[in-house]
Amino acid sequence: MSRQRIRVGKYELGRLVGEGKFSKVKFARNMETGEGVAIKIMERDTLLKQKMVKQIKREISAMNLIKHPNIVRLHEVMASKKRIYIVLEFVMGGDLHDKITHDGRLREDEARKYFQQLITAVDYCHSRGVSHRDLKPENVLLDSYGNLKVSDFGLSALPQQVRRITAPEILQNEWFQKDYIPPKFQEDEDVSLNDIDVVFSDSEEQLVTEIKEIQPVFMNAFELISMLQVLNFGNMFEQHMGLVNQQTRFTSKHPAKEIITKIDEAAGTLGFNVKKRNFKVKLQGANIGRKGRLSVVIELFEVAPSLCMVEVHKAGGDTLEFSEFYEKLSSALKDIIWKSKVNIGEIA
Repeated sequence: MSRQRIRVGKYELGRLVGEGKFSKVKFARNMETGEGVAIKIMERDTLLKQKMVKQIKREISAMNLIKHPNIVRLHEVMASKKRIYIVLEFVMGGDLHDKITHDGRLREDEARKYFQQLITAVDYCHSRGVSHRDLKPENVLLDSYGNLKVSDFGLSALPQQVRRITAPEILQNEWFQKDYIPPKFQEDEDVSLNDIDVVFSDSEEQLVTEIKEIQPVFMNAFELISMLQVLNFGNMFEQHMGLVNQQTRFTSKHPAKEIITKIDEAAGTLGFNVKKRNFKVKLQGANIGRKGRLSVVIELFEVAPSLCMVEVHKAGGDTLEFSEFYEKLSSALKDIIWKSKVNIGEIA
């Protein structure tokens, strides 16, 4: 039972945490410091064919200008012969859309805190000549302390003429000022990118090495600890108000190959197209839902001897349809899902 471990420069790539039309985001570990980061990975050929090079350069330039406690931090940018890597701060608390979907309407004091942090971040961006232009709950992340982090500057640009109220005027508003705590931070030196064009050049000197290593499918303690806030082994899946998150997981004491076979059979019965590669399964719904076809990625990890963790996450489609899909899948897999409680210490 094995899979490939991939190192890019000083980072070891781990599990998939997000997927877009032209990029994937993976959790990674800085092998020098042990720090967890998120790495946005894009194929060079795809960017060139889709004429997205200018957009990516603009995204990198925008993030290089802004260092703020409520904005996802850019660590560095790397390139190999085939791919572009954007190394970002890892934010593990999910996004604001999921929080509202699962928890319902926010309390006024909670909403005010998020709005204060959002407007403070927007005001800072505008002061540096950057407009986000794609602010929405899905692009507003929450860290482990419940603080807001603005992400995804792919559509950013120079600010256009302000018409709706200015950020400085909002900052002075009486309602906004109630219980407002201004952020305290020290601005570090800019990330040294030298010339952003260099990551798209063919210069061998600027390329990092991609190393593939065959290792057992085993989620190490560092990766497991990074997920402690969202793991709930007492339940088969994370549930709240009848809904499941866009990413959820369960444990099983059955052999890995048996688990994958059972998932394959269950998905086929539910009418999904199935693509398998080692211990990773991608499912595509046959019907077009409210937000297109439901797409689900399922990946299996070994977290301890005779104990596997199966991670299920929505790659596309509607969250409510994903919730309904899970209910049917969990029913079909009830014979292999381990329902007993587990102590984290027993796993790590």
